[in-house]
Amino acid sequence: MLAVAVLVGTIGAMGVIRAAGQRTDDVERVGGLESVLADVPDPDDPSIEYPAENYLLVGSDSREGVDPNSEDFGVIGDDGSVGGRRSDTIMVLRQEHNGGAAMVSLPRDLWVEIAGTGRSQRINSAYNEGPERLAATVTQALGIPIHHYVEVDFVGFKDIIDRLGGVEVCVGYAARDLHSGLSISEGCQVLDGVQALAFARSRHYEEWDGSSWRQDPRADLGRIERQQLFMRAAVDGTLRKLRSSPFGSGDTIQAVIDSVRIDEGLDPIKAGDALRNAAEEGLRTYALPVVNDVVGGNAVLQLGEGAHVLLDYFRGVGPAPEQFETTPDTATASG
Repeated sequence: MLAVAVLVGTIGAMGVIRAAGQRTDDVERVGGLESVLADVPDPDDPSIEYPAENYLLVGSDSREGVDPNSEDFGVIGDDGSVGGRRSDTIMVLRQEHNGGAAMVSLPRDLWVEIAGTGRSQRINSAYNEGPERLAATVTQALGIPIHHYVEVDFVGFKDIIDRLGGVEVCVGYAARDLHSGLSISEGCQVLDGVQALAFARSRHYEEWDGSSWRQDPRADLGRIERQQLFMRAAVDGTLRKLRSSPFGSGDTIQAVIDSVRIDEGLDPIKAGDALRNAAEEGLRTYALPVVNDVVGGNAVLQLGEGAHVLLDYFRGVGPAPEQFETTPDTATASG
């Protein structure tokens, strides 16, 4: 789902937002993060071996603005279904100063100490108390400095994908999710905003093995893999679209502006240039090693063996660990 966070950068990077002028001022800002966001490291500082900027990317489970006549209203629900906003997806995007980018997804059920509370809980619960609490928790519990914050909601995600003309994904088996409304065929197909959201959010993902439907036993970990696959496809498709028609994307730009919230110190144009360069260098995705556990009768995830090696990379104190890099691109995009 957090493909759109990178789309903010790729769209803003082509000179299109510059042409739009003051439209960047319309991006909603999230206040109160100044005390928890880290200072951006100086790439010329010889004491910093792996300089980079970390973006905390949050997919908001907000129902604000959901159309009750939408075909997937029953899956998303309205404001009454969920109070306020919840974090549906949490990722950290590491943008290297020397080009390239890497991303790790943080499972919603990861058991951590919630910053400033003295109690432990699933990491997605930190967002219930606001973006500041979530950013502080990622930094304190996992040691990852957060320099920027980007958030997008359900409605915005669907709108952006539709304005891009959809995103093509390729799967080895026909798949469905009776809860999210997902229904896709074996092979490659272009997903519109509704199906893209269903694919990215699916927690009851089933594949047809030729004789019966089999549910993905990896649960949230399988969902993370699908989100990363989708994100790579969306980034590729966006870059192609903007190269072919850089000044014909005004509607897409407006959809992004209407749908995201960013920290007060983030310059959309500067971030766009950096994120476009990073995306063109290649987006690497990583899987955080975790193990199943039960705490207080609740199924949760704990950090697994070798997790510190991957975390050190996103902390900026270690090299990229190849053993945790996920599968190469298996998806493409329309445009």
